[in-house]
Amino acid sequence: MRSERDRWARGLAALTAVAALLMVAGCDAGTPRASAAPSNSLGVGFTHTQFSAVDGNPQATQQIAAVLAAQPMPQAQHIMGFGVGNPEPSPGEYDFASLDARIDFIRRSGGTPVITLCCAPDWMKGGAEGSTDWSRLEVAPEPEHYQDFADLAAEISRRYPDVRHFQVWNEFKGFFNERTKTWDGEAYTELYNLVYDALKEVDPGNQVGGPYIEMTAPPPGVDTGPSELTGPWGLVDQRILDAFDTWNERKNGADFVVVDGHTTTEEGAPDDVTALTKIAAVNQWIHGRTSLPLWWAEWYVEPDAARWAPEKRLAQRTAGLVEFARTGVDTSFYWNAARNASSPTGLWTADGRPEPFLTTLQEFARQFPPGAPVGDPGVAAPVFGARGPRATVLVNTSDAPATAALDGADVELAPYEVRWVPSGA
Repeated sequence: MRSERDRWARGLAALTAVAALLMVAGCDAGTPRASAAPSNSLGVGFTHTQFSAVDGNPQATQQIAAVLAAQPMPQAQHIMGFGVGNPEPSPGEYDFASLDARIDFIRRSGGTPVITLCCAPDWMKGGAEGSTDWSRLEVAPEPEHYQDFADLAAEISRRYPDVRHFQVWNEFKGFFNERTKTWDGEAYTELYNLVYDALKEVDPGNQVGGPYIEMTAPPPGVDTGPSELTGPWGLVDQRILDAFDTWNERKNGADFVVVDGHTTTEEGAPDDVTALTKIAAVNQWIHGRTSLPLWWAEWYVEPDAARWAPEKRLAQRTAGLVEFARTGVDTSFYWNAARNASSPTGLWTADGRPEPFLTTLQEFARQFPPGAPVGDPGVAAPVFGARGPRATVLVNTSDAPATAALDGADVELAPYEVRWVPSGA
């Protein structure tokens, strides 16, 4: 752990740096902190991962920034890995170049920046100072370095004063207790509380949330006993629910609650339509424990080996967004992996052209802004629907035509069709 003298020196250096940044008009590293309290409900957005817009040619980067700016959304970025380098290779020695580039792109494209505080430099988890072993990216900090990680979070908050939203860690990486074969909610919450306190000390208006745990079934062949969260879609590992409860009961505070998950047949559902009903079940379970705004940091509707046709993939993803809107999800981030032959999940092409699902995300951001009332139009599977202030979205998740009754009229939907029906139409 760092010495008190080292902490004091770093703090003075950070304050000096921030003061210098604020004196420079148009500075890339930071902008003045807004005085108004930020919302903890951001709507529909996406996460930058290993390869993103700033990794292409400048013309493509500019083009996709313009597309995103036409309908801004929240955009999340991790502090280490997932496209950026080690932010603190040695204690008190920072390298924010790649994180600066990602945050700058989010600003230029009109997005609300969200920082995911994961992962940790090697020296915080038993590695050598000044080195980075990327094979150990998902190792958690050692307990004696939890405060150091919290200090890094505070440093990042000071560097990017316009970033007001922070997700703490990612899917309990490194927090599985091999001795007890359980998720270590106590250890995670200890880290979370230190980070929460550090960020609130920088600015009480910072919005902080956790536990960012995956609401998933037990691994194949592993019997974890009965679960209190089950349905025709499958079940959630009770060990995960216990870890969530530990965080919820022992946290120092939170501005929102974060989870993620897969809603696929791999989780135990008999079919793709039934799999989507997991979203409502998970949300209901969480809403029964907290009134905090609910975020999904990642979500997946396609089994890993499925390789669906593009039309089915678009319909199933859109139906997932419908379920988020209909069942009380305040913020969701689509995991924007690079588009390639084995994982066609990217939101834009290498030359900066938007993929169809980016258009869908932006339409949801437009039709279901944060705080907007959402109604259930009463349609039945395989059609999913949600009613917004200006339009109702209908999605046919079937490979056959389907009919939906909407406001006393029949709406004929082609296979995998997504249709926006204006209010009063």
